[in-house]
Amino acid sequence: MTTHDDAINDAVRADVWLWRARFFKTRSLAARFVEEGRIRLTRAGTESRIDKPSRTLKPSDVLVFGLAGRVIAVRVLDCGERRGPASEARGLYEAVEG
Repeated sequence: MTTHDDAINDAVRADVWLWRARFFKTRSLAARFVEEGRIRLTRAGTESRIDKPSRTLKPSDVLVFGLAGRVIAVRVLDCGERRGPASEARGLYEAVEG
């Protein structure tokens, strides 16, 4: 039986996920980064640019973005429920080999 809460937990705003995964110190920094259109999203084989912080991310989505002089490519594994410690944040994604 799927509840409304389960459906909500299957997707999360891009800025919230980036903050929970600890790529950014604050949610507002994550939102600004997204608004600048600096993230590529691949879902079901289709690539697009994310430019709205409210864009939802789901498990199995692949994100590619440049941060601190590095190109980061990650697959979303979980939406997370909170911004926890770094060890918990690392469980939200896996590195994607390019």
